[in-house]
Amino acid sequence: MENSILEGLNEKQRQAVMATEGPVLIIAGAGSGKTRALTHRIAYLIQEKSVRPWNILALTFTNKAAGEMKNRIVNLLGTPDTPTVGTFHAVCVQILRRYIHLLGYENRFTIYDGNDQVVLMKEIMREHHIDEKQLNPKAVLGHISQSKNLLMNWEAYALHAHNTFTEKVAELFKPYQLRLAANQALDFDDLIMKTAELFQKFPEILDEYQERFRYISVDEYQDTNHAQYVLIKRLAEKYRNICVIGDPDQSIYSWRGANMQNILDFEKDYPETLVIKLEQNYRSTSVILEAAHSVIERNIHRKDKRLWTQREGGEKIRVLMTRDERDESYRVAETVLRHIRQPLGKAELPSPPDYREFAILYRTNAQSRAIEEAFMRYGIPYKIVGNVKFYLRKEIKDLVAYLRLILNIDDSVSLLRVVNTPPRKIGPKTLEELQAFAVRNDFSMFRAMEHISEIPELAGKAKAVESFTKLIHHFQKLSEEFSVAGLIKHVIAESGYKEFLLSDTTLRSGALKEEGESRLQNIQELATVADKYAGLEPRASLSTFLEEISLMSDLDQVDDEQNAVTLMTLHSAKGLEFSVVFITGLEEGVLPHSRSLFEPQELEEERRLMYVGITRAMNNLYLLYAKQRMLFGEFKQNAPSQFLLDLPKHLIDDDSLPQQARASFVDSEWTEDARPIPLETDSFEPLTLIDGDRVRHRTFGEGVVIEVRGGIVTVAFKDRQTGIKKLSIRVAPLEKL
Repeated sequence: MENSILEGLNEKQRQAVMATEGPVLIIAGAGSGKTRALTHRIAYLIQEKSVRPWNILALTFTNKAAGEMKNRIVNLLGTPDTPTVGTFHAVCVQILRRYIHLLGYENRFTIYDGNDQVVLMKEIMREHHIDEKQLNPKAVLGHISQSKNLLMNWEAYALHAHNTFTEKVAELFKPYQLRLAANQALDFDDLIMKTAELFQKFPEILDEYQERFRYISVDEYQDTNHAQYVLIKRLAEKYRNICVIGDPDQSIYSWRGANMQNILDFEKDYPETLVIKLEQNYRSTSVILEAAHSVIERNIHRKDKRLWTQREGGEKIRVLMTRDERDESYRVAETVLRHIRQPLGKAELPSPPDYREFAILYRTNAQSRAIEEAFMRYGIPYKIVGNVKFYLRKEIKDLVAYLRLILNIDDSVSLLRVVNTPPRKIGPKTLEELQAFAVRNDFSMFRAMEHISEIPELAGKAKAVESFTKLIHHFQKLSEEFSVAGLIKHVIAESGYKEFLLSDTTLRSGALKEEGESRLQNIQELATVADKYAGLEPRASLSTFLEEISLMSDLDQVDDEQNAVTLMTLHSAKGLEFSVVFITGLEEGVLPHSRSLFEPQELEEERRLMYVGITRAMNNLYLLYAKQRMLFGEFKQNAPSQFLLDLPKHLIDDDSLPQQARASFVDSEWTEDARPIPLETDSFEPLTLIDGDRVRHRTFGEGVVIEVRGGIVTVAFKDRQTGIKKLSIRVAPLEKL
């Protein structure tokens, strides 16, 4: 069996698979077969080292990655008995369902998504007489999320509040958290924070999971935030059999809390670490890999590596200069059609290739509009990753809210969504009175409805309210008898929701009639999805179903089968590969983004974003820039991106540029004199900083140090637009006050 598990692996992959004891750091370059190495390593632990699957934990960042890993392990071992493989959030949910009662919650808690959080925050802001036009609820929630990612509760955040904005956030943070608790709900950040709190307050529970998970693997370790880092460190500290795999050069999510320092400092946390580098690339040509290396090697904060491939040569990179974003989009469309009709040069494409082989990548979602228009004009099928997803559609959110309320009647956000869907004549004033009664009596909204007879002011609304509570109690009884799919059918029929959709006057005629039919089809599709839980006990199946769709990410919903060109942001492209890749908007201020141009650390992340984009390409790579582009309502004339200037001339197809651009851009601008000034690593005297220090940044102004770790300082700046930033102590223009 050992031979079959090791069969087909290269030398470094084999080394990674057989390194089973102690801490292991696998630096896995793009397209180097890291998932193969990780899954074979887990199979090797079980088959050759006789480790029980029960004792293995593998953490990923998407359900899709977890599913793929499970399937590969099953295929390798020929048995369905697999270890615990899941996302951080999914694994934490499993732990919390067992023990969250120790923190004062019931195990039937609801998981709130971003939309639910906004609804709740708006409600709290209204109660505090704060105008959402003056204070953006999403900005408030963003700061709360940043705080939770640093394992800071509302009390700790309040201590660091230092300006009008952060003081307002602190004012709202406490009632937001209390309202979540009253609703028996957790947001995504709570799932990890509450698990960490559980381990800290109850060492015996931590010990239980340390004993269980004696071998831990973490995929995409460069994307972990501080809370995830602490969670992993606590779980691994007893047996220290921890294997992390990732690539610092692909760390592109700092804006959502990811801390690349976690992977850079892994050897400091575990001095006995074995480091293995997977540098053989199985995806791209040598031309594409050399281009990627020429971009990323200019970064300072990285682990040195150089990808190589046996696919020597390949098509040169085509740099296309365009007049504006409209011209850029038409050039992309025409080039796609040219590939479809006759593949270029030596590109190893099917003949003819299908549309799934193409990806159009851009820095911001707004850039897709012009591309969509061009594709529609040329009749090119396309799909947008990051567009409105199935579970975010109104009719699906409505029905899921019904199901969540059935499972957890304290979920006031779901209650407010469905109480008048369809209309039940329970108006805003009635709901305000109920909410006030609930707050006075420490009730949830639904409990207040059950006590409506005690509110004289609402005597005239008692019948409507009691009818609604009876309906939900009726559905609760049905949830104990029927599968999720069966329950959905009852809810649709008995709540009046189906008639509500059919009677919607905006959907009864003309082109909109198709929209109404589509909504009904979506509802039926939800019931179809729920069918896979039919084998579980009814109440458990409802909980599992709601949990799974709550934890689903954008990339879990990418349709790999649709024969269409993929349009997506560079952030969404990570982990994917396409035969032909177009990266658009390669201008200063677009890519790299304007906000990074004066901040070295953010500029390095933009460079990593470019590196990720380049390494998605298997055969052909097109890089496009426009002389002028409409940005923020006005035309901007930006210089070509500095990342273009990083590319060696011998990798560029001269014929891809018009004559005048070839002369100016290739021969003149591709010179050492025209390159961006290299970052001086000793430009600023390094500071000795500790938590609580007050500092001033040359661009961002004054702030307070929240955390110092591994040469990276986290600062909460007074300027609310700047917020919380991670900066390099070594290069950031900081002074201590």
